[in-house]
Amino acid sequence: MLTHEDLTAWAGSEHVTRADPADLASWRIPENQKSLLVNIGVPVVDQLIEHVAFQTDPDPALQTASGTVLYQLSQNHHGNLVPGLQWAFGVEPDTGKVYYVLPGGEAWFANSSIDLWLQTLHHYGRHVSESPILNDPDEHEDEALAELRELAEELKEIDPPAFEGYVGFIWAEFLERWLW
Repeated sequence: MLTHEDLTAWAGSEHVTRADPADLASWRIPENQKSLLVNIGVPVVDQLIEHVAFQTDPDPALQTASGTVLYQLSQNHHGNLVPGLQWAFGVEPDTGKVYYVLPGGEAWFANSSIDLWLQTLHHYGRHVSESPILNDPDEHEDEALAELRELAEELKEIDPPAFEGYVGFIWAEFLERWLW
């Protein structure tokens, strides 16, 4: 079982944010998934999550192009690569599925639940933070590609549905483009 200490071991305590139970009280997601956000928290993850940003509104507020509205979990501006654009992770009411929402509102499936999302973030974040090859991929491009393929297989074991497609599935796309 993943713990807050597991996340802080690689991300640092200042980079793991726990949700305020009052902010999530009216969220329509499974109670056990709310509990994970409150007790374990969400880490800042290189290139994926710059800011943990739990929405405080009681109703879902993160708009998607399909019309589905999600509860916001994070914000990412990719270093303000394109000023004004924002990417975000959000969770679907009732199902608890997690999506990565692009600036135009396109929602890419990330994980089947908050639990599996946190496990995936933890495994990815810990792996990247400890990898000398991935911390300097330009020097070891072939080794980095091999390591990313291995990491993708490990992440697939955590949540197989997150890798069932390519287009519209954030993990497959993210790992493929990691070195660009």
